[in-house]
Amino acid sequence: MNFSAIKNKLFHEDTESKNNIPFKDMCILDHIEKIVEISKKYGIARCLGKGKGHLDYVSIKLEISPLQALLFSLFMEKCNDSNILISEIAESLKCSQIRIIKYMNDCEELEKKKLIRCSRGYSGVSYRIPRDVWNSLRKNNGYILEKHEDLSLFKLFDVLQTIFEERNNNELTYNNMTMEIQDLINQNMHLEFCKKVMSYQLSTDDFILFICFCHLFGNHDYDNIGTHDIDFLYENNLSFSEIKQSLSDGTHCLMVEKYIEYANNNGLVNSGSWKLSEIRKKELMSDLKGKKNYKKSIILSDTIKARKMYYNPRETAEIQKLTFLLAEENYCKIQNRLDNKGMRKGFACLFSGSPGTGKTETAYQIARETKRDIMMVDISKTKICFLGESEKMIKEIFDTYKTAVEKSEIAPILLFNEADAVIGKRSEINNFNSSIIETNNRIQNIILQEMENLTGILIATTNLTQNMDKAFERRFLYKISFDKPSQESRMGIWNSLMPGLAQETVKDLSSRFELSGGQIENIARKTEVDDILNDMGFSMDTLMQYCKAETQNDFNINKRIGF
Repeated sequence: MNFSAIKNKLFHEDTESKNNIPFKDMCILDHIEKIVEISKKYGIARCLGKGKGHLDYVSIKLEISPLQALLFSLFMEKCNDSNILISEIAESLKCSQIRIIKYMNDCEELEKKKLIRCSRGYSGVSYRIPRDVWNSLRKNNGYILEKHEDLSLFKLFDVLQTIFEERNNNELTYNNMTMEIQDLINQNMHLEFCKKVMSYQLSTDDFILFICFCHLFGNHDYDNIGTHDIDFLYENNLSFSEIKQSLSDGTHCLMVEKYIEYANNNGLVNSGSWKLSEIRKKELMSDLKGKKNYKKSIILSDTIKARKMYYNPRETAEIQKLTFLLAEENYCKIQNRLDNKGMRKGFACLFSGSPGTGKTETAYQIARETKRDIMMVDISKTKICFLGESEKMIKEIFDTYKTAVEKSEIAPILLFNEADAVIGKRSEINNFNSSIIETNNRIQNIILQEMENLTGILIATTNLTQNMDKAFERRFLYKISFDKPSQESRMGIWNSLMPGLAQETVKDLSSRFELSGGQIENIARKTEVDDILNDMGFSMDTLMQYCKAETQNDFNINKRIGF
């Protein structure tokens, strides 16, 4: 598949419709396609003149020279291959490799800007177009090298992952890898991790090896690191042999100074594998591991099953409106407009109502329809930690979410389920509860500040609104109250969960018992369990008993808040 076919596939357009597109309406991929056509027809030298308009557009968009724009376009033509060889570029232009090699300085400039990545392996030199460059051009954006400064700790370790991957793929020399890691650490000295590792004053080679150990533990939980895990770092087998020997006999300075230590296999020391020492883990990695635990709570949108939901007319209209504005195209337009006007870009939404009215499931279905992953947080669990840990955990939740927004092509939803524990009115401090109330107040202050600076999407669910703090109520842009379903909605729920019921029975149950969707689901599950255990259908008497049992502890929320 050539570049033209790839481009047309990405934009769902056929080739013929692009042939006569006006210059002013062309996107960057159109210009790149024209550059490739002209260069193949006239060669590199004449293309710089005949394709000047297209080259100028690409060079301005990507902040590169016209010649570099031409070379980049030629690499893009071969972008469907994982590795692009110079010989392929020469062949497509019907010229010698020597002719192409004279432009290597410009290729190196493209590499510095990370528009292309170069692999210098045993089989020769090859190139590839990074995925993030492709994604940026697909959106008709330029590509400016990302600055890795003022990062969160979580994001810093993501960047380390990328650097070590590129070194492993021979896309970075040892010296270039070293410079990138040193720059990364120096640009993020606001992080305790960076301050501490720099305070160790290690030699350059020892520093890189130690950072690699931190990376293997922080990103991969490796506690049994062998030579095969670190040999990619080194270009010289002789120097690596010396390092292996000093690690094995325990004379390496990182081992002497307790930065790393031998790994344990079933309580026995293994001199052939190592790990980050426990003292350095505690000193450097505790914050990161806390953050990474929250990554496990990500729910992918494509794993959420579609589910028919039943709402009252008001709820239907409000939920449809929220789903519409969270659709990616609309969401981006709204965020850009708000940002241009200096307004806050974040969307904080509150779903309130009795238990079982569909608040959490509605958040799931909105995520599924808008193709947004969910970062689920049980906010009540953050209040059971030791003094000071709760505030730290809340801050880590928002730091992790910010990283998820930065990394994701479509911003995920931060879902605070059962948020009653933290959005209630603040209590007065007295001698009996001072430490607890002070902790609650600090947690609330952190959440309020984070909501003020929110750039993504927060949905909080709550069963109670009467006691909500006014500061929180102001920060929720959209508020949807979920009432108990109407009789018509209850009939729909009964029919969907227990399709075998006669319509007269459905109508009778719906009129006699004002149950929520969650309560009806409980009843349906109980009857299913009975059928499995007894190998027989349910009886109406048992069904009625289950309905009465569900209503015994029922309660209503009187206060309503809406759009």
